[in-house]
Amino acid sequence: MEAWEFGRTVRRWRDRMTPETVGVPAGRRRRADGLRREELAALAGISADYLTRLEQGRATAPSAQVVESLARALRLPDTERDLLYRLAGHAAPGPDVVSSRVPPSVHRLLDRLSHTPVVVYDASWTLVLANAPYDALMGDTTTWRGLDRNAVWRNVACLPSRVVHTPQEQADHEARLVADLRLTASRYPADRALRHLIADLTSGSPRFAELWDAEAPPPPAEPSRRKTVDHPAVGLITLDCDTLLVALDDLRITVYTAEPGTEDADRLALAAVWGTQSLQP
Repeated sequence: MEAWEFGRTVRRWRDRMTPETVGVPAGRRRRADGLRREELAALAGISADYLTRLEQGRATAPSAQVVESLARALRLPDTERDLLYRLAGHAAPGPDVVSSRVPPSVHRLLDRLSHTPVVVYDASWTLVLANAPYDALMGDTTTWRGLDRNAVWRNVACLPSRVVHTPQEQADHEARLVADLRLTASRYPADRALRHLIADLTSGSPRFAELWDAEAPPPPAEPSRRKTVDHPAVGLITLDCDTLLVALDDLRITVYTAEPGTEDADRLALAAVWGTQSLQP
């Protein structure tokens, strides 16, 4: 196929995607119904300049990660997602690799939780998407790239986090994340990207290497637990934290809620307002 066909297809599908469908404010000064190039780039986690070069056919070899990010941002059904991979010169991922695909049914679920902090990870604990209330609560995730998008790395490397843990709670959390990643590795032995991730984690973190080689992994975490978040504007917020597993797609969806009528619920609402305003350009 012609190299420019990929970009032309992305442009066509961008034009048909309404801002409301993906939670982007439409605004008044919009010449067309579709997404702006900057909006799609932000949703896909790539630069607007790179998306411009892709659409204009000046960049002709997008990585599989970029293709998946664009497919997810455009909410493509399986047939169109597979076509986008073929246009980029890649085979669509099969069942033997970790998938970051978010199926339409999960997108609909997330749309119904648009005012609730929600984050989605794939089976390797790499961030797939986070909604605006999550970024308002936990801090902006849109600038994270590479290893920084992986929750295992962020924890074993002690990257900044607003979640408040005691040293023992942090150690237990790290051990459970690594144990779950070991299970993922056993399910996807042919996934080269996963092997590279584990090699990067091992070489970059002695703590990860220690946990990876541990003979007795910890028991899995409870599916529902409470977490305390230290928000810079509203202070401490204690929330229910529920992690849901989408079995067929091997996704982890974590949802943060507060009991209605409590101080924590009020603080969560304030954090959402403050954070959303601070994240706007």
